[in-house]
Amino acid sequence: MSVAIENFVKAIYKNDKHDVDDTKPGNIAKKLGISNAAATDMAKKLATKDLLHYQKYRALQLTEKGTKMALNVVRKHRLWEAFLFKMFDMSLHEIHHEAELLEHQTSDLLAEKISTYLGHPKFDPHGDPIPNAKGDITTIDTSISLSEATEGKTYIISRLMSDDKEFFDFCSQNGIKYRNSISITKQFSGSKMTQINTGSHTIVLNGDFTKIIYVDEK
Repeated sequence: MSVAIENFVKAIYKNDKHDVDDTKPGNIAKKLGISNAAATDMAKKLATKDLLHYQKYRALQLTEKGTKMALNVVRKHRLWEAFLFKMFDMSLHEIHHEAELLEHQTSDLLAEKISTYLGHPKFDPHGDPIPNAKGDITTIDTSISLSEATEGKTYIISRLMSDDKEFFDFCSQNGIKYRNSISITKQFSGSKMTQINTGSHTIVLNGDFTKIIYVDEK
């Protein structure tokens, strides 16, 4: 399959599972940086290949075949992120960018070799689960967004759900890292902001950040 097709089904999968936006062609177009017309044309094309279900004005749904393809691409992407982070200590944005390129050139054999070398990790450095060779995610997600966290409790950062460089730079500079411990010192429900303590300092995060930082109770 082409890179464009793999990216399209992956975008549907990620929007369906994690992102705020739904899987209507317009939102997939925005995610991929293409026109709405191009996204609609691609959706119709992939529907004929039994990769997704297309209905005008409705959200796109992957078929079993489409889901399997998306999970295979996601597996390769997240394995590369884990490998690059371990071997070269690259930033979270850098490993994401490189994995976007490498995922499409990686055979199933090489993906399994990388997984074996790393000890078959279940999570990438962002905290995202890595599907196994069968396309199954064997971990149970119990995390909640920071916006849902309880004031006065301590949590472990379990996921940083973004691919934005400025977001990762901010997190790195402020001790917001995967598996780090933080305390919720104040929830500002009216302004949808959250005040946290990272152990070294206290910061206030707006709703854009609290929706994409996920935590588990310590």
